[in-house]
Formats: sequence, C-alpha cells, structure tokens
Amino acid sequence: MAAPRPMYHQDYIARIRYSNALPPPPIPPKLLDIPNTGLSSGQYTSAGFASRLAREQPLNIEADAELGMPIDLVGMPGVFEGDESVIHGAIDPPPAHPNDRPLLRPLSMLGKSSALNTGVSFLRRTEYITSAAVSGSPNTKGLLSQRPKPAKRPRTEGPADSADPMQMLRGIMKGFDLAYPRDAWQAPDSTDGLRGAEISPEERAAWNHPRHPSKSDVQLLDAYPVLPDPDALPLSGGYMVCKFISNPGMNNDAYDGRLDVAVLRAADPGEMAIPSDPTAAAAQQAFYNYHFFLPDQTTPVRNIKRKFSVVDPENEDDALYGGREDADEEAAQGSFKYRYVRTYETYQQTIHEDDEHGDTVVMALHDPELDVGVVPGTTQRLQKAAYYYPVVQKTFVRPRRKPKHAMMMQEEEEGKVDLLEVRVRDPDEEERVDMVEKRTRIYGGPVEKRVEA
Repeated sequence: MAAPRPMYHQDYIARIRYSNALPPPPIPPKLLDIPNTGLSSGQYTSAGFASRLAREQPLNIEADAELGMPIDLVGMPGVFEGDESVIHGAIDPPPAHPNDRPLLRPLSMLGKSSALNTGVSFLRRTEYITSAAVSGSPNTKGLLSQRPKPAKRPRTEGPADSADPMQMLRGIMKGFDLAYPRDAWQAPDSTDGLRGAEISPEERAAWNHPRHPSKSDVQLLDAYPVLPDPDALPLSGGYMVCKFISNPGMNNDAYDGRLDVAVLRAADPGEMAIPSDPTAAAAQQAFYNYHFFLPDQTTPVRNIKRKFSVVDPENEDDALYGGREDADEEAAQGSFKYRYVRTYETYQQTIHEDDEHGDTVVMALHDPELDVGVVPGTTQRLQKAAYYYPVVQKTFVRPRRKPKHAMMMQEEEEGKVDLLEVRVRDPDEEERVDMVEKRTRIYGGPVEKRVEA
C-alpha cells in the first residue's frame, strides 16, 4: 500500500484593487524636483517638510494692478469730476434681510459660547464662586446694604512734580526731620544739607500717636530707632549668614544653647568643592567645606559670651576659660574646648562684596536697661536702638556624605581636627587698620553715637 503524500498548508492571498474614480484636476499637475536623500535623513517624514516645500516654490500667478478684480468706473456719475460719494457707503444703509443677519455677527459671537457666561467651571476658584453667589443672592443684598460703610478718608493729591528727584529727596528728609526734629536742616539748601518737605499736622499727629493700619485695638508699647553699629564690623567687612538644611545641634527636643557660641571652621583649600556652573553669578567663589564644632558642655557658654562682650569689665580675666592645673604653663592658662561634630558642604551661596546692605541685613534689638546690671560692673556702650549689620555672604550648607573610596576617607580623616582650644584676643595694629579702611568704605566715615545717661 502506498504511503500518503505529505500535505503542506499554504495561505491564499487575494489582491483586490479598489478603484478610486476621481475627476481629473482642472489644471495639469506640477512636477516638483525633490532631491532623493532617502528616508534615513528624516526630512520627508518631518512635519515642516511640506510647508518648506511650498514656500520654496514660486507663485505662477501674475498679479495685475487691480489684483484680479477689475473695477470699471465708467458709468458712475461724478467720479471723474471729483465727486466720490457714489462709491462711498450710504449714510443710512437699508436694513439687512433677516436671512443675512447671522452673516453680520461679530467675531466674538462666533464659535462656542464661553463657559463662564453659561455656568461655573470646575477650574474656577472657590472664593470667587462664593462671592459671586453671595452677592447675587436676593436674601443677602438687604443685609449687605444695611451694613455701615467705612468712612472714606479724604484723598490728598500730591504735588504735580512728585516725580522730581529733588522732591523725592525732600520727602525722604521729611521722614528724618519728623523723627529727629533737633537735627532738621534749617538753613537754605546747599551741598551740605537739604531742607525736607513741609510736615503736615496729620503726619505729625500720626507720628506722635501711631496706630495699626488694620487693627484698631493694637497699641504701640515701644519703638526702636534703626541705627548702624560700625564698631562691631568684623575683619571680613561684613557678616555671613549660614543656613543649615537640618538641625545642627545634638538635641532635637529643646534648643541647644551651645549653638549661640558654635564654631564653623572652613576646611583646607584642597577640600573645597568647585561649583557645577562656574559661569553663574552666584558661584563667584569656590564652595568650601566647613567643620562644625560645639563646646563639650553647656556650662562654659555664659563665660564665652562674657569673653566676647566689650562692656563686661571682667572680659580680660583668664578665669573665664576655666584653666587646668597642669605642669605646662600655657595649658594652665586655660582655653575654651570645642569638639568636632560633623562636616558640612556648601550647595548654594550668594556673595555681595560690593553691596553690603542689599536685600539681607542682620537686625539686633538693644535695650541697655535689660543688659546693664545682669553682670556687676557692666557699662553702657550703645543707646537703645535696633542696630543693623551688613551681610556680605549667604551660604546654604548640608551635612557632607562620607566618601566611598577608602583613600579619600583616609585623607579626610587625616585633615580633620577633633579638638579646638580657643582663646580670644584683641585685633593687632594691622588688623585695626584694615577694619578702619573697610568701615570707611561701607559707612563713609566716623558715625556719631549718642548714649543717653
């Protein structure tokens, strides 16, 4: 018996061509010369290929002087004599046919109506919806009308030349004359002084009896004049504001008093980080790493503050250090002990070398009645005022991660200082000269201070 023949499965593909009977174009098609660069170039599949191709092709339309709309003025009376009233629109046009009025609608009425006119969209803010609903409610209109309206203050119009720079200076001087009447310039205007604008009785009464602009029940208890303190200028010519991304202290439950006398010591120049964008204005200098130190205990915090206080009569006493009875005479003098806590790295900084009084200044309220008498023998250096101090740099730091490589970790451990022994001294002669130069550059000369007995 013969073996069965193997069967092979094969699909039948039927090609059916559907006809698309379109009328021939009214004009013969125009063949374009397109360079064959292949599909790999991507220009055939780009969205702007057809638009660019249409712009490159010249127009085959010859526009005549009348732009394809011949206007025959022959037969219109008075046109060639200078009377063009015939071709102008009628003063009283005939009314449009009702069937033609939809064609004369403005563009703002075309398309779909706005959702704000028909209803309230879900994207609108809730307070707007509430105010609209309350104001439109017939029940609340009577209540709102019965509410007493606040009395409007008479509006005083300023002088016509209020934009004059001289008037602006006089307005500024008026504020100082109002605060310090005895220092007001009474002589004629000159290069030495300028007379302020005239102070109205209302302004003088508002200064003598200040009121809160929105809270009438709030009373002013005390006021501080804003003054500079040039004697407190550091060697750098300004202060540095350092913001930590997390709590630098060891106790998260309560405030650590040691933070008031903490030491933030810059690392070696070899450990500083280069900013990622050197062209940025904020990256004027390299980003340093800082070692953070705190005292061992909270006990010496008060002595450290007394050591830096210039009004404390015992700030030169070495007993504030709490010296040790060691064989070494230098060690027996004592010092403040600071322990290493962690290393911080700079991730953002802003330097104001030429604008010390920019958008950030340090403000300190000083009341000698609260300070004098806390320590016996304390003298008064400044009057009662709010003193501002220049800021030359704002730095944002965060805890630095430990290096992954063993060699880098070893180098960092070798350069780290575990203990600081800090002693306080007065600036030497060279440092004093530098401080005077920076003080003159910032404040322009000696600043007079008043200390009231």
